[in-house]
Amino acid sequence: MATSFVPDIWEWITTLPPIHQWSTNSLSLQICTSLEGNHSVTLVINKPPKLHLPSNLSFSIFSTGHVPISLWTSNSFRLNGHQIDEEIMRKFFFNIVSAILKYGHHNKYTFRTIALDACENFADAFNIAFLTLAFLVCVYEAPLDLRRGFVETIRVCLATTKMREASKQLMRVLGSNIEEQWMRSLNLGLTNWILELKALGNEELTTCSPLFSYAISASNLWKVQLYYPMVAMATEYPSSSTKDARLQFSLNYQQFESVIQFQYKLNFKEDWIDINVNVDNIRCNLIRLVSETLMEKQGYGSDEKHFPSRICLQLTPLLQSDILSVTVSKSTDNPAHEVGISKTMESTFEPPRSIGLSISSQETIVLSLKPWKFEQSVYGDSAILNWILHDGVNGREVFSSKPPKFALFKPKSWFQNRYTSVHRPFTREGGVIFAEDEYGESVCWKVGEAVIGKTMEWEIKGKIWLTYWPNKRRTHYSETRFLEFKELVHLTVEK
Repeated sequence: MATSFVPDIWEWITTLPPIHQWSTNSLSLQICTSLEGNHSVTLVINKPPKLHLPSNLSFSIFSTGHVPISLWTSNSFRLNGHQIDEEIMRKFFFNIVSAILKYGHHNKYTFRTIALDACENFADAFNIAFLTLAFLVCVYEAPLDLRRGFVETIRVCLATTKMREASKQLMRVLGSNIEEQWMRSLNLGLTNWILELKALGNEELTTCSPLFSYAISASNLWKVQLYYPMVAMATEYPSSSTKDARLQFSLNYQQFESVIQFQYKLNFKEDWIDINVNVDNIRCNLIRLVSETLMEKQGYGSDEKHFPSRICLQLTPLLQSDILSVTVSKSTDNPAHEVGISKTMESTFEPPRSIGLSISSQETIVLSLKPWKFEQSVYGDSAILNWILHDGVNGREVFSSKPPKFALFKPKSWFQNRYTSVHRPFTREGGVIFAEDEYGESVCWKVGEAVIGKTMEWEIKGKIWLTYWPNKRRTHYSETRFLEFKELVHLTVEK
């Protein structure tokens, strides 16, 4: 069984004795062990056999056992004294970031600077960065018979509460552009690992929680960031499995990315406080994890992919003793159907030798439907927000239905060429954006004055469905996968 013990790499390195006091030319720290316990992944620090200042120092990741195997080696760093100082640690951190980005398909992964001063606890950020590198190194470089134990142990470490908190610090240090490349490198490794497990028949380990999702509370804004590889999602409405390896490649090597932002405002009344929360931005996208060249070679390109079909978010104040009421601001839809009736009449007149008159008429009724339906509801003190996609043929909910077979092969089918059609319900890249221009209705919690001066904890919980219907390929295969998340945010009630 994988252990959740997280080694403190930063503490170990920075408290080592001076280099000239080492009794050997290298020191090591065990990162994790195999399931059998007779092999381990270790961090090794190497110094030259003869120490002449200034000298060089390097870090390596080894698989140790009967025969040690080097899995990764850092750059060489110049020592100006006998101690591993902060400058060496900064350079080592940059080396770790570069190594992780190289595992992604992006050839350009440059970064000029990283705001290390913005990090409150750089030690934890450094630790999670190193463990992420160790995870990827084990996925790609560890011996096959040891890989499963190493990877699973490190994955459990990355999912601990402490490391999830450290991920917020790390992402703030990296900045959003490097964060996106970082997550694509990480989830490409996770995708390859899960597909390897499936090939070996280990289906029970092929779904897991996302390694990185986090929430931020600042400046009257709640933000949740989600990254999830498609191959790790559970299938809710499966159809018969497809043996089309190229289609599977296109569907599997994608990553779901989402940003969920809510704005809140406090209105102080005479005897109570109104807490108004409204949608600022909901952004969802599907991003390929490999190059387009590889997608075209081994798959059907990046246009054969899932699309968001339903989003359900639930906001709940966890301190409910002072909640007086919850009010939503959107009524149940009572749409006026646009019905257009057009009538045509055709007639023919035959020559006199065979006098006859033929008349036919045709009536067409056109019904206009919006693809996305937005609903608000209340459960106890929780507000529930729902975005549901409907098809353009009969108005059925897409996430829980299959495409009509007769429509799949029609050139003007509504979901064919869905990323280029002028009437598409998605962005050109295949995602969706719900902004406050159309979905800015607020939810209001009326709370008692006793909460003044308190910091209220809120839970943002959600479930997102992603559906595949054929886009350019002619296939009857369809499926819907889903992910669930839960994050905590905070609100301080101050006048």
